Amino acid sequence: MTDYEVLLMLDPELDEDRQGEIVTRVRQQVETDGGSWDAHQPWGRRRLAYEIAHKSDAFYHLLSFTAEAGTLDEVSRVLRISDGVMRHLATRRIEGGTKTPPPPPPAPSESVSSGGYAGSNRRSDEEEE
Repeated sequence: MTDYEVLLMLDPELDEDRQGEIVTRVRQQVETDGGSWDAHQPWGRRRLAYEIAHKSDAFYHLLSFTAEAGTLDEVSRVLRISDGVMRHLATRRIEGGTKTPPPPPPAPSESVSSGGYAGSNRRSDEEEE
């Protein structure tokens, strides 16, 4: 058995019940195939780096479990065809790592700039004359 983590990006228009159904389906698949469920961390709604299907936000969920490779293949297949799953990424945890995933990264704070670009305060020689 191998330790895996799956990061899910779910449609921001999904309600919490539907998000729970998707996570529950993954958990049932893992446990049915003889694996063990380690953790589920809902990271909440986050801004995307680029739009996916005209959406700029997504709900993130980090799933951690131990399973056979065939189980991961089946979980990935189900996630690819599930409505509401925008993207998912499955990775193998390294040996000797912790079973519990690290806490979610902090949400980036959006700062308001004073306008212009970084070099806008410089004056050129022509402006000085």
